[in-house]
Amino acid sequence: MSVPVFLFSPQKLMHYGLKVSDHMHYQSLPEDLVNATLRLGEGVLNDTGALVIHTGKFTGRSPKDRYIVKDGITENSVNWNDINQPLEAHYFDIIFRQVTAYLNEQPELWVRDCYTGADASFRLNIRIVNEKPWINLFACNMFLRPTEEELEDFSPDWHIFSAPGLSLTHKVCGTRQGNAVVISFKHKMILIAGTAYTGEIKKAVFSVLNYLLPVSNKALGMHCAANIGEKEDTALFFGLSGTGKTTLSTSPERKLIGDDEHGWSDNGIFNFEGGCYAKCFGLEEEKEPGIYKAIRYGALVENTKFREGSRQIDFFDKTITENTRVSYPLHFIPNAAEPSQGPSPCHIFFLTCDAYGVLPPISKLSHEQAMYHFISGYTAKVAGTETGITEPKVVFSACFGEPFLPLHPAVYTKMLGEKLQKYQANVWLINTGWSGGAYGTGKRIPLRYTRAMINAALQGALTDVVCSTHKFFGLSVPQSCPGVPYSMLNPENSWNDKSAYAQTAKKLAGRFIENFEQYRSKVPGDIMSGGPVSL
Repeated sequence: MSVPVFLFSPQKLMHYGLKVSDHMHYQSLPEDLVNATLRLGEGVLNDTGALVIHTGKFTGRSPKDRYIVKDGITENSVNWNDINQPLEAHYFDIIFRQVTAYLNEQPELWVRDCYTGADASFRLNIRIVNEKPWINLFACNMFLRPTEEELEDFSPDWHIFSAPGLSLTHKVCGTRQGNAVVISFKHKMILIAGTAYTGEIKKAVFSVLNYLLPVSNKALGMHCAANIGEKEDTALFFGLSGTGKTTLSTSPERKLIGDDEHGWSDNGIFNFEGGCYAKCFGLEEEKEPGIYKAIRYGALVENTKFREGSRQIDFFDKTITENTRVSYPLHFIPNAAEPSQGPSPCHIFFLTCDAYGVLPPISKLSHEQAMYHFISGYTAKVAGTETGITEPKVVFSACFGEPFLPLHPAVYTKMLGEKLQKYQANVWLINTGWSGGAYGTGKRIPLRYTRAMINAALQGALTDVVCSTHKFFGLSVPQSCPGVPYSMLNPENSWNDKSAYAQTAKKLAGRFIENFEQYRSKVPGDIMSGGPVSL
């Protein structure tokens, strides 16, 4: 059963070129969307009741096919580059006509009203129109859900039109190929064509918020997880894919505010979303019980395969992709914070998977170091099985989320610096990568030690410990930590070949220095003092 139809005026969509239809489903409940997906043969239930679907050709975002319309609003404000690709305004009109014409041809459409921003002061109302019931389920899971009373006078600030079955006539649309994600701040609209990967919806909205909030100077958008303890002590966890952001922010001792996208205003921390979108490749109940148990009826699992002859998901099968995902509403996590808000953070953790084995497992950052490492956004990807790749690949993603930053990274870094100055949060750099050598020689730092270090920081057990200064990066490294062996805390001591360590450390420090050059003229000069020491 859906929410009563009188709460929605489909005639409003006529202004956007969409026909009113009896087959336009509004605000369908999760069970309706699951059943519709099964009816259409586009998904199956696994043994725990979760809906399992395949997103088709695209199993991840397609950054080269994401565009922002260049117009009077964005021309001089967006940081135009290979990530924020400009699309001339007249192309938007062509794409819009192709998308709406395609949607009008569909036998069924699903419409959902939802919003972002757990803090009502920063709420953004969104209306999503799409051709797939399971994409509508994703939106239901991931965004915040209005009450029936709120729906009575709901007015969308932004619209999203999702047409994954449409291949654009790209030669006349100004796009690279038939799929595209197009953001228009003038029309307050996101058009998605040719891709069914649901993460495109989530990250397009995140990009919109990362433009709107700083421009109005109200809040800093952050690609981070957040949780809160019994003493109302909020903690933030920044990190790129594979660094442990979702895993480390989920703790039985603390309530989860959210696992991915948050705002920081003078009111405190607030979740942008109403759900989680967790990676599930390699998922094990023992290591991540919260995520594992959330895979149940109402959850949407993407691009996994079953164990032969069963409906049990094989979380280690990457035949389709290693980027297997599950989306579920935040309340599927038993210790989720309600509402998903908290005071300004006491502790901030920058997570990096250093496959070079150079950085300490934990170090305390000064104000300048925090801003330097924030704008650097370092992690590393391991070589894997690709032929000819014999060493880790360095990745720098500004502010730990560069693909979703329409403005220059210096804008967000400046805002972070101001908030650190005002609220005096402790900032820590956590290496969840390798120790005792680089990838292939050393070993991955055990999760139990990383958890012990984060718990020690949260509980104040590292406040008065003796620290040493890292000779290459100038970081303040604790020399003792409850539950962690001394040999683990000092990366150089964990290497058998000390000269090899020095050589590798200098190499990585050089990459940091080289990467920072692009920001030198845009940030305060004192941030440079937070980088590696002279080599």
